[in-house]
Amino acid sequence: MTTQWRKSSRSDTSGGQCVELAGIEGSVGVRDSKDPSGPKLMLTADAWRALRAGIVDGRHDLS
Repeated sequence: MTTQWRKSSRSDTSGGQCVELAGIEGSVGVRDSKDPSGPKLMLTADAWRALRAGIVDGRHDLS
């Protein structure tokens, strides 16, 4: 089975901060689109929701 990675709509188009996501075996995979064969962060669905909520509401500083 081929993993379908999707680029974040918030990623810029100039090759800068690019994040891709994929559903993998009941988890959420996160990777840097500039390094697709590099490391991947694997999160449970609950952990992904918590991370995303923290990013959206400003609890996680991504600068």
